[in-house]
Amino acid sequence: MASDRKIGIVMHGVTGRMGMNQHLIRSVLAIRNQGGVVLSDGSRIVPDPIIVGRDGPKIERLAKTHNVERWTTDLDGALADPYNEIFFDAASTKLRPTLLRKAIDAGKHVYCEKPISEGLEEAIEIAKYAKAKGVKNGIVHDKLDLPGLVKLKRLRDSGFFGKILSVKGEFGYWVFEGDYLPAQRPSWNYRAADGGGMVSDMLCHWRYVLDNVVAPVKSVSCTTATHIDKRWDESGKEYQATADDAAYATFMLEGDIVAHINSSWCTRVRRDDLVTFQIDGTHGSAVAGLHKCYSQHRVNTPKPVWNPDVPQPLNFYESWEEVPDNVPLDNGFKVQWEQFLRHVLEGSEWRYTFVEGAKGVQLAEAGYQSARERRWIDLEDLGL
Repeated sequence: MASDRKIGIVMHGVTGRMGMNQHLIRSVLAIRNQGGVVLSDGSRIVPDPIIVGRDGPKIERLAKTHNVERWTTDLDGALADPYNEIFFDAASTKLRPTLLRKAIDAGKHVYCEKPISEGLEEAIEIAKYAKAKGVKNGIVHDKLDLPGLVKLKRLRDSGFFGKILSVKGEFGYWVFEGDYLPAQRPSWNYRAADGGGMVSDMLCHWRYVLDNVVAPVKSVSCTTATHIDKRWDESGKEYQATADDAAYATFMLEGDIVAHINSSWCTRVRRDDLVTFQIDGTHGSAVAGLHKCYSQHRVNTPKPVWNPDVPQPLNFYESWEEVPDNVPLDNGFKVQWEQFLRHVLEGSEWRYTFVEGAKGVQLAEAGYQSARERRWIDLEDLGL
């Protein structure tokens, strides 16, 4: 009879907002609290995290708050322990390649937040290194398991759209400058020297979203802006914002599909969600946010007539139908943690390797190059 067992996971960089909330609390601890992940032989694998960081009192408080028995400031010691089979990193992008290499050298399977590195050359090197060392590796592609995008992909796979013509995305919201109201994003996001920037942050996401939900990205044309050049940090001190806080990008996808995505921390929201994607095809269209998705088939498409002399008589929202949930959809980060654990333990399918992470970095670099040179940039095959 199959027996249950624990698996040690070194979790680095989980005192920050994303690492703590999405990866530690809502993923690894949620999986632990539900009794683990069921494998194909009927056994359960239960994650047993060890929180690692430089600030001992801070990580000790975090561990006690969430009933995590193990924590340490000694990363080398945690990696040397054979009980710990997986290393996860959600800390600084600048340090990530070095930390991943150290974990790989210790024989750990590695999983991390995006981007995998700040530069493409380094991203390719670490992807090759993980492959050469034979360790399982993965990078977070959380947006693919958002309910809204799951439904959008389901429509694509069913042939609902007919021939897909175009995609348009709107992402972002107003991030307060920090003077009269505290900013709701960390100040490093707006300093280029610290790795901030909308392109480096979001084009990695848009690469895997477009590749997997619509069609592979072939080229990009991008314009960036630093709309707000003065902000205030967490201590209330004024600083110069040097990173791009908005990116306006057009992508050519396989099949001559045109995609355009606006990404901005300097926009006020008047749409269904903080991010929306609309796919238009010959047979139908659909719009998805984080959770909901609405579709309109060609037989339900209204026939408006342009007449600027009278108020628009049609309510365009009325002819869209919500795509039902049909199946329960869990937290996207948690879903991918469960997939990665199964991949590590029994070799189940896993597509989101460091190679995919390198593709995200490639698109971000191409976006910046396009903005500098004011031209289209083609994406070459990485040869990985």
